[in-house]
Amino acid sequence: MKSYKGRGIVLHTLKYGDSSLVVYLLTDVGGRRSFMVQGVRSRSGRGSKLALFQPMFPVAFEGLESSRQQMHRFREVRAGFVLEHVPFDVRKSTVALFMAEVLYRLVRESEPNEALFDFVWSSIGALDALDEGVANFHLWFLANLSRLLGFSPGNEYVPGCWFDIREGLYVPLRPSHPGVLSQEHARTLRDMLECDVRYLGEIGLNRTQRTSFLDAVLAYLGYHLDAVSAVQSVRILREVF
Repeated sequence: MKSYKGRGIVLHTLKYGDSSLVVYLLTDVGGRRSFMVQGVRSRSGRGSKLALFQPMFPVAFEGLESSRQQMHRFREVRAGFVLEHVPFDVRKSTVALFMAEVLYRLVRESEPNEALFDFVWSSIGALDALDEGVANFHLWFLANLSRLLGFSPGNEYVPGCWFDIREGLYVPLRPSHPGVLSQEHARTLRDMLECDVRYLGEIGLNRTQRTSFLDAVLAYLGYHLDAVSAVQSVRILREVF
């Protein structure tokens, strides 16, 4: 087997047999990859490793690649950095679950994407460190993820404009088709794209506005990527925020 080193973010896990897991990672070395982890769920196995494979947990690893097997394996895996708050803060863990599911459903490529990986890696660190604005974090993440996926607005925001989802442009008049973000949502999209994540608490949105904008951004992404409509953790987000 060929060995290689890399970093990854846990997107999803599936039970395999009585004691094993299939772990899906977004990696810096090869985009989305799946790994077989044997014995991790057995009483006599490496139970301590199970804690590494939670949604959005960062890991550093040495992987093993075989031409005869579709899934990779770990020779070694450890925490990429320690998350001090995400595992213990229900708001942050809920956001992390949502981020992981969105990425799992939207990112399918098995080729390196340095910009996307760096954004995701830094985002989970930013969420962990954030003091104010946690309720807005998933909105900021979705808006900026759209940029990394190639759906960033193609022109500059002008006060009072709408956002045409089909054209990817801010427009002065409401389009005749239904694929549009309202003037309020267009302004919030601009705010999320321009806001430094450390100052998310300064974007004043109430619960109704937050839910409405989340639906709007999901519609925006869903126009380009059908898989986003299957994201189940949206319901939990709405309950928490």
